Amino acid sequence: MEQYAQILNYAILFFIVLIAIEYLAAYYAKARVNRYFDTVASLSSGLTNVVKDVLGLSIVIVSYTWFYDKLAIFHPKAEWILYIIAFVGKDFSGYWVHRWSHEINVFWNRHIIHHSSEEFNLSCALRQSVSEIFAIFTFTYIPMAILGVPPQVLAVVAPLHLFAQFWYHTRLIDKMGFLEKFLVTPSHHRVHHSINPIYMDKNYAQIFIIWDKLFGTFQEELKDEKPVYGVTRAVRTWNVWAINYQHLWLLIKDAWRTRSFWDKVRIWFMPTGWRPADVKEKYPVKYTEDIYNRTKYDTEASLLFRIWTGFQLVATLLLMLYMFNHIGVIPLEWILFYGVFIFVSVFAYTSAMDGSIWSVIGETVRSCMGIYVILMYPGWFGIDLIWAHGTMFIGAYIGISLAASLYFFAWDKPREVDYSDPEPHKNPVAAA
Repeated sequence: MEQYAQILNYAILFFIVLIAIEYLAAYYAKARVNRYFDTVASLSSGLTNVVKDVLGLSIVIVSYTWFYDKLAIFHPKAEWILYIIAFVGKDFSGYWVHRWSHEINVFWNRHIIHHSSEEFNLSCALRQSVSEIFAIFTFTYIPMAILGVPPQVLAVVAPLHLFAQFWYHTRLIDKMGFLEKFLVTPSHHRVHHSINPIYMDKNYAQIFIIWDKLFGTFQEELKDEKPVYGVTRAVRTWNVWAINYQHLWLLIKDAWRTRSFWDKVRIWFMPTGWRPADVKEKYPVKYTEDIYNRTKYDTEASLLFRIWTGFQLVATLLLMLYMFNHIGVIPLEWILFYGVFIFVSVFAYTSAMDGSIWSVIGETVRSCMGIYVILMYPGWFGIDLIWAHGTMFIGAYIGISLAASLYFFAWDKPREVDYSDPEPHKNPVAAA
């Protein structure tokens, strides 16, 4: 936990620098690939995901260590061979886990957040799930266990494999020649994030595109088929917590409402989007019918609100980094409390971006949590030992944040609008 938190100090800085470079490159190229609130929502989702991972808030059904201890047959002596096997094995596993997350109803909930953005850019790469509580796919690591990859090798390779999936979330890089034959490129991944009928459920691979070519799920990006991004049941919110659990909530309601006991059971394991016939008729859900002419969700807000939202994102990031860098000295129960404080913070300001009353409720809960920490710890998790007035400063920030949430909701809250892409999509079939 502590080691991973330290790695994130450098990884987060690296991601932020690359996102800033993409912003500048897009600006000079006069390409619209970023929208402000969409970017804030993506980065905020990344915050919740790394806090969940650092705190170990997941339940492992069967650990890789158990598989390794029971199944290892080979024990390669050369360390470099172990790392190659681990990287390829992790990628093979990633292909199938990714594919099942798209194809099976209950597993889509753990992945919908990543596809929820109606843009495609580097910040979109950070839209990662906080709802992935159960680690149930460790059995896909069995080939690595049989080949003798020790758990400590996999522990090193896993974050490297994850970080290597960041760079290809961009529209600014065209096709990459011979690399297209064996690596996942931006072109391949644009296809994967698209809801165009020809592109749906294609290109699941994470590093090596050969898995898609081998298992029949490959689709090349076509010149006359511009990708349309997002999900067919548009999430229409910036609240990352709402996005994480929208699909699960629909499954729960459908399972409760259907009269068929068999449908109550099988709904969880049917193809993604399947709903019982009786529920589908009585409780229709709006899906995108014409992807080429749909408008994107957006909110219109004052410059002051936009500045405040950016400040909230930065403040939450700094509070999170303070937690990561003191995780070894703060007692476990307080670290968990700190993590919940970060979660509530993200919930509050992303709700504000929707103009929702939940922003005020979230800020109220957050303020109560902050006061409790300051009174009971004492101070803000020992910050006064390195900054004499740290607790006072954070206490003032929490109070101002609550007052600001009340002000913006009452007098200056964002207003929902539809955003039309400046470059309209064309249906190649209709055009023909």
